Amino acid sequence: MELIQTIAAFVLALGVLIFVHEYGHFWVARRCGVKVLRFSIGFGRPLLSRRDKQGTEFVLCAIPLGGYVRMLDEREGNVPEEELPQTFNRKSVLQRMAIVAAGPVVNLSFAAVLYWIMFVWGVTTVIPVVGTIEADSPAELAGFEYGVEIVSVDERATNSWEAVNFALVSRMGDSGDILFGVTGQDSSYVEKKRISVESWLTGEEEHNPLFLLGISPVRPKIEPVLGKLMPGGAAIQGGLESGDQILSAAGVEVADWTQWVAVVQSHPDKLLPVELLRGGEVLQLNVRPELIVDSRGREVGRIGAMPFIPEGFGAEYQRVSSYGPVESAGLAVTKVWERSALTLMTIGKMVSGLISVDSLSGPITIAKVAGQTANYGPEAFLSFMAYLSISLGILNLLPIPVLDGGHLFYYVIELLKGSPVSERVQAFSARIGMILLMSLMLLAIYNDIARL
Repeated sequence: MELIQTIAAFVLALGVLIFVHEYGHFWVARRCGVKVLRFSIGFGRPLLSRRDKQGTEFVLCAIPLGGYVRMLDEREGNVPEEELPQTFNRKSVLQRMAIVAAGPVVNLSFAAVLYWIMFVWGVTTVIPVVGTIEADSPAELAGFEYGVEIVSVDERATNSWEAVNFALVSRMGDSGDILFGVTGQDSSYVEKKRISVESWLTGEEEHNPLFLLGISPVRPKIEPVLGKLMPGGAAIQGGLESGDQILSAAGVEVADWTQWVAVVQSHPDKLLPVELLRGGEVLQLNVRPELIVDSRGREVGRIGAMPFIPEGFGAEYQRVSSYGPVESAGLAVTKVWERSALTLMTIGKMVSGLISVDSLSGPITIAKVAGQTANYGPEAFLSFMAYLSISLGILNLLPIPVLDGGHLFYYVIELLKGSPVSERVQAFSARIGMILLMSLMLLAIYNDIARL
């Protein structure tokens, strides 16, 4: 069921964004008087097809990993004389630029619309209150304490952990001081904390800035009650069931979920005696946690169990903000601008070697995130779609042959020199661009598989 949800969320998210992108090309092409021959979502064998009164064929294909708008063009075959005015290649260079740029621009505009809906509807964020701090970590050395709220990073206001992470990731590859503003639990006074970094996040496969600083968000107490269990996991094999309340493990009383996890992790591939409460009856079971290697390279135990989370859990650490339609529009545009700038910065630092290419993600990671955010609710899914739409828009504007940005680059040259770039140069550049894109896609898929 979870796999089906992941696939459905992935197809829905990518399908909508591809449609939005291609519709931008289609709409502007029609307004410029260009005849559109085919509007395709996906590649491969057509699943659905229909033709409108203007002769455009609308097609839904089997492989939902892209799309295209095919326009009447003399370079692709003979065109009847009466249809020559409707060909793409006979339009002015500015009209061709508008048609090509429309796809990425609509992607960015669509992201702004999604953010606008979220801001009007109400955005739920997690307040950035510091929980545990690792001993001898950069955060401890800088004087961070349990319970303080991070209200700014580098003088940028942070009202959520998302904002904190965004500000930290935007310093990727930098060296110097990161300036934090924090307030105490019962005080509005903002105290400044500085953490020095060197080549921040460079070479890190998983960019988890809080982990590197030694900070964990504060978490409300989770009762040691089992929720969802992984099929075939050690929990099920040991006889545990959803709803079981853990009373003790390895002879030690278990007070909360964090303590239960710590006990499980300390018993990799070892028999773990467990006392639990089930339906008012106390039971004694033995569980053997599976041995795994965690993100820090340690051998730990895992049983494949999630905690039971009651409705409204952790509400005291959440902040719900909603805005009027006009204010939401400004906030949405600002958010698209910030996310676009971060995407460009990340690409630039990756090209310069400041960021590892191991951070590239492909369709598998996108599918996993789509499934997870769909499970979290409409707000998380809309946020994911908005960020993916921005990424598609920015990537398509890069001056790489075969992408929209590559064609725009040709048209800029045409404007400057007064004549089109030769077909031979465009064909050669297209082959180079295709090799580059395929290489990046294979690398992204390899990274996806490595993460699995």
